[in-house]
Amino acid sequence: MKNKLLNILQSLKRNWKTAPDGRFIPFREIASLAVGGIGVKFIVYCVSTMILSVGNTLIGNTIGIPPTSIYFIYIISVLAGFPLTGLRARMIDNSKSMKGKYRPYILTMGLPTVLLGIGFIWAPYELMSMPVKCLTVLLFNIGFQFFYNFLLDANDSIINVLSPNSIERTDVYAVKSVIENISPSIASIFLPIVAKAITGDNTLYDMTVYRVLYPPMLVVGFLVSIIIYVNTEERIVQPKNHTVSMSFVDAFRAVARNKYFWIISLAGWIGFLEGSFNTILGWMYNYQAACSANQYAVITAIAGNASLWPNLFAPFLIRRFGKKKILILSNVLNVIFIALMLPVIRMTGGGVIWILLVFIFINQLLTSCGHFMSPSLNADIRDYQQYISGERIDGMFSAIGLVGSIITLATSSVLPAIYEKAGLNATTAVSLGYSADNVYDVLYNADLFQSICSVLIMASVVGATLNVIPFFFYDLTETRQKAMVHVLRIRAYFEDALGGIATEEQKNEVVEIIDNAKAFSDKEPRTADKSMTKAEKKQIRQDNEQLEIAKIILKELDYFNTPSGQFELEYSRRVLSQGEGTDVSELLKQMKALPKVTTEEKEFRRKMISSVKDFRLAEKTKHAKGFDAATDFDYSVFTELFNTADKLMLEVADLLRGIKAAKEQGNSTRSLKERLAELRREQRLNENKIKQTKKVYVLHHRANKPAIDAPKCIARYESYRDYLAAN
Repeated sequence: MKNKLLNILQSLKRNWKTAPDGRFIPFREIASLAVGGIGVKFIVYCVSTMILSVGNTLIGNTIGIPPTSIYFIYIISVLAGFPLTGLRARMIDNSKSMKGKYRPYILTMGLPTVLLGIGFIWAPYELMSMPVKCLTVLLFNIGFQFFYNFLLDANDSIINVLSPNSIERTDVYAVKSVIENISPSIASIFLPIVAKAITGDNTLYDMTVYRVLYPPMLVVGFLVSIIIYVNTEERIVQPKNHTVSMSFVDAFRAVARNKYFWIISLAGWIGFLEGSFNTILGWMYNYQAACSANQYAVITAIAGNASLWPNLFAPFLIRRFGKKKILILSNVLNVIFIALMLPVIRMTGGGVIWILLVFIFINQLLTSCGHFMSPSLNADIRDYQQYISGERIDGMFSAIGLVGSIITLATSSVLPAIYEKAGLNATTAVSLGYSADNVYDVLYNADLFQSICSVLIMASVVGATLNVIPFFFYDLTETRQKAMVHVLRIRAYFEDALGGIATEEQKNEVVEIIDNAKAFSDKEPRTADKSMTKAEKKQIRQDNEQLEIAKIILKELDYFNTPSGQFELEYSRRVLSQGEGTDVSELLKQMKALPKVTTEEKEFRRKMISSVKDFRLAEKTKHAKGFDAATDFDYSVFTELFNTADKLMLEVADLLRGIKAAKEQGNSTRSLKERLAELRREQRLNENKIKQTKKVYVLHHRANKPAIDAPKCIARYESYRDYLAAN
């Protein structure tokens, strides 16, 4: 035990600033990501209770807005968020400086989120009429649509760009999740205790409770989250001179081919009722006095603790069984344990809330297992998108997710209808002697409480059942993801080599990848038997994995010797030779006549049809935008602009340190501040130049896409041919 502990400590010291062999993230960054995550989770814990949804107890029970009104302003909030989501996506994908794609937004989006959260809590709702309450909540939520969702996206997605290794991302996310979930656990324990101390009874629905507890949590959360910005480094596999060349429409067309994105999205869209039962524990405590404040603090702590355990064992299960099997099994079990809540909620007696807690704990554990894999799944999906389209469009996935928001707008009307039908309405409230101003008071009636909760549990069973179906079609394995990343490294190296900017390190890495693949070219997969030792079985699994990776890598290098590769090569040569004289209609007929029996044939046919349609989109762009599309675009202008941005940022950082030092020494800071103001102006001018240049670049790329893609394809063929001939 002593030796193991010593080895761990030595490993921590050795790899504190340098990643272990075969990995990309040093332990210092993992620690920063996890500790900073505690701060982000404090913000998430508070602000998530302010986000519009029909089951929101802070907006519904505390502020007193009825479910139907909540749904109405929820629709407005989501619609208002559409352009904001598109803006967020473009900001992420167009970020290209030493600050990174996600890191800076932990800082710049965290502060306004905290200020909005404090403003939301301290708004004087008790003095407002119902329309003014609705308007106030709506305006704050429109702000949250941009700033809070941006912060959430940056925190969840930064793991995608810290490492291209799927297993490493899963391991790091496990450590991050275990540590950062300290904050919601602490908050859940303190909430009922603080509520009891302030109100003198068991109610959680008093605004004073949140006004006391939330502001310090939000401020501390923001200060701690800054650690992520300061101590992490993003790593994306793509050519050094790559610049995002996609508009929203272009990105949508690209993602339309990403079946894994639609599978994961569909699971959420059709499983929207799964969480309908989530309010029941709080309702039992507040309306049925099922336990004391101290007991409820323990109950919420236990329920919240369920999310800890998947973080500990899920990485090992993923290594052994893969994400797909775990997702399917956990979701099937989820259906069973939600259904088991139905007889429990109909029981009477003082211990019902504790029995219900057991099933909710298991449900949360299973649900957390799926949530644990979400960042890793999303990262794999983005790797796949880059693999099939050549573009890294992380931010655009959020914008394309607006399709889901439209679907959610429709499906979200189901839960208010269920509430209304089950008896949570003004008519029932008045008939029971309660005020129509707060329909949730009907939950004080024991019979109606059981009836409403039973309906919500049955709705959750339906949602959980629908949620599991799409995962049966998910087949992106961890091994295939590794192979795709290797292919992306190969493509990036050869593209950089053509541009004369490839490094020796890149070359050595690619040579090693290809040599390892060649070493497995003549091998066959093996099957382990019971007589083998554990070490032998492990070696067979590793060899089989390497064999599968090698096949995908060699298939990439041999692509232009296949019928599909030769067809695409000849198509590219034809485009290059004929230029604008290409007969698009004839080409489109040829592509539609391609075979479509196998999955690969269907994929290739779709790809080629899309390539031909690029001609028509290019022509429309030229006529619509009225610019000289024939003029070559000078790509070097980006290098100059981005280098200027990085230089100015370093100068500003040095100047800020100089101002701080001057203040500490009691010296004048006037000249330094004047220089700082000048640098800020230069930064704004440079950022405007980058923005305008990118607009021109996107239009130029779309207007010339066939002429740009064709030589890229030919260059890829020649690079592979020359390398294989020389090696």
